[in-house]
Amino acid sequence: MERNKYDLELNVAVRVVHLVCSLCQKVQKQLLSTNPHQVKSKDDDSPVTVADWSVQAVVSWILSETFGRQSISIVAEEDVHALSKPESANLLSMVVNTVNECLREAPRFGLKSPVEVLGTSQVLNAIDRCKSVGGPVGKHWVLDPIDGTLGFVRGNQYAVALALIDKGEVVIGVLGCPNYAMKKNWLVNHGQQYRVMPELSMASPTWMEKGCVLYTKRGSCEAWKQPLVFGDTNLVWPNSAKLIRVSSVEDPALATFCEPVEEANSNHSFTAGLANTVGLSKQPLRVHSMVKYAAIAQGDAEIFMKFARAGYKEKIWDHAAGVLLVQEAGGVVTDAGGHPLNFSRGIYLEGLDRGIVACSGVKLHEKLVGAVYASWDSSNL
Repeated sequence: MERNKYDLELNVAVRVVHLVCSLCQKVQKQLLSTNPHQVKSKDDDSPVTVADWSVQAVVSWILSETFGRQSISIVAEEDVHALSKPESANLLSMVVNTVNECLREAPRFGLKSPVEVLGTSQVLNAIDRCKSVGGPVGKHWVLDPIDGTLGFVRGNQYAVALALIDKGEVVIGVLGCPNYAMKKNWLVNHGQQYRVMPELSMASPTWMEKGCVLYTKRGSCEAWKQPLVFGDTNLVWPNSAKLIRVSSVEDPALATFCEPVEEANSNHSFTAGLANTVGLSKQPLRVHSMVKYAAIAQGDAEIFMKFARAGYKEKIWDHAAGVLLVQEAGGVVTDAGGHPLNFSRGIYLEGLDRGIVACSGVKLHEKLVGAVYASWDSSNL
């Protein structure tokens, strides 16, 4: 890959993720303290919030204005169906206000802002513009505006995930983790607290100051982390960034492994069996969202395993940014059969073999994939 290829896209992506993470922090604080009505259920009963739609609108507007509305392709999770219903008028009004408030701050992050306030139709159009289905041809931005909405509404971990796919390959990955502190091993300590106290208190004035943005580019063999900032462009890019690397732990007894919080999203009993087979002795770190990939990329954990229920299809926006971060930081991510994940087949990870296994190193990865093969026939998956 050309040394400077995708530098412009990465620069814009890092800045816009910083911008919308500040939006998320404000909305989460309001949500937890005063306004639970900012949450709505989608048709599949999963939650969606003011932040989900607002982040998607802001990212869509900035990418479209920067790279051209006619040529840009954006694949994202949310649509305008629920937001456009008459009973959602108050929610829509909150989204429009939140989007405009965020975009007013864009120049402080080195980004373009609208000349005039965006109207309701313009905000809906920005959200609705993200209907691309990706594929093997051309460039496609992939966005999960709030990955881990359950974590978001509970005051726990969540992520803003933005990736760029070119000709079916993920070439840029940016992950904003507003509740993940810069301090190494903080998430592991959080995990111990989480098992005792599922919802973290928002009372501490320093809590909302925690957070980081991780980013990488394919072929760089480097991944970076920055503290979240609030409009100081000298901090946003490229100063304040620290190189991150996966853990060097190879002994399963010392490894920390992550899995989804909700058992509906992964079979905890099967992963427990795998853990026992390969000699993992620590309790699992159950964390919402792609923060699990961030933990591996920066050495706070060594393993992420996910084995979804039969019939569930993994979406590319739930993995693209995180997978590239782990890979460029020195880790390994495949399906449970040891095959690379394929991001070229549309919005789903088609052809996925049983589940996903991400590891900090090859030795741990080989042990886990071998254990999957040995245990699969006796599982109920």
